[in-house]
Amino acid sequence: MSDAHPVRPDPDALKLFSFLLFSKLEGAMTSAMVHLGDRLGLYRALARESQPVTSTDLANSLNLHERWVREWAYNQAAARLISFESTNVDGIEVDRFFLSPEQKAVLADEDHPAFGMGLFHRLPQTMAALDHMPESFRTGIGRDYDSHGPDGAVGIERGFEPWNVANLVERVLPAVEGLVDRLRSGARVADIGCGTGGAVLLMAKAFPQSTFVGYDISQFALARANERLVASGLTNASFVDPRTNPLPTDHQVDFVTTFDCIHDMTHPADMMRAIRNSLADDGVWLLVDIKAHDTFALNAAKNPMASLMYGISVLSCMSSAMSSPDGAGLGTLGLSASTAEGMAQTAGFNRFTRLDVDHAVNAFYEIRP
Repeated sequence: MSDAHPVRPDPDALKLFSFLLFSKLEGAMTSAMVHLGDRLGLYRALARESQPVTSTDLANSLNLHERWVREWAYNQAAARLISFESTNVDGIEVDRFFLSPEQKAVLADEDHPAFGMGLFHRLPQTMAALDHMPESFRTGIGRDYDSHGPDGAVGIERGFEPWNVANLVERVLPAVEGLVDRLRSGARVADIGCGTGGAVLLMAKAFPQSTFVGYDISQFALARANERLVASGLTNASFVDPRTNPLPTDHQVDFVTTFDCIHDMTHPADMMRAIRNSLADDGVWLLVDIKAHDTFALNAAKNPMASLMYGISVLSCMSSAMSSPDGAGLGTLGLSASTAEGMAQTAGFNRFTRLDVDHAVNAFYEIRP
């Protein structure tokens, strides 16, 4: 029997939920404006100014149309992403805009570890995946990273490299017992899922006695990595596609790195076994991956960015991890410490240690046979 008296929504609760929903849409619209601010150089122009400027000043500095710049600036100031001040000049309110030191670091300084424009760089490509999502939901098959085009690879580069430049050689590698001495004396190193090659190039420059090979299946990433290699002048690094130049199987690699890629792979368990087969018995694997808990309830309760992570997973990470019919589909928050340790043990590793490296998003693990 149907309920003759259905429960009606509480008017106040209804208003609050509607506000919650549209606050998500506000975030999407503002994210689009962040992409434009980065792409058009608006943040960098603001960062160069020594004092607050009007939208006319900002537009003129970049040869842009003032009316469009003004509306963009209003969005950004309303969202509290840029700062503003209003003064009355001859009875007219004049708005001027500027960046605080913190805003400069995140929005405009590509050399700062907190620089945050990477995901916004590739926002159009990420959102374009929506066109293909209904089919993925029906078939179960996602799309790999090359579906995001060259800007997808560049966006990942811009997202991760500022922190790596500041911390990889100086803080992360020394946290792995005995590693730096080994790299200084000469070691064979494999970086799996190397992307556009930033980590390989950093390490190859710091440790000229060692040899480094970056592996990736993204043709866009490999093309950019090889361009950067030529520009660097380094001779102890190379970049290859593992489908044509596979990871060695003779246990001669001394050090393996995987930065933010295991959860994206269609067959992460197979990759872990391949890493073990490549690695010397006294070698070490540095696994860097997204911090995650063992259950959805814990992720939702403890990670304030959980909804973002799950959304990125659908549009990018899990989509990549399910881009073949038998893909594992771990997803962005799918590789908790206990999951990673269990998979590593199954692959033949016996020692699993979480390193004391502070990072807003990633966890760092030292894994040995």
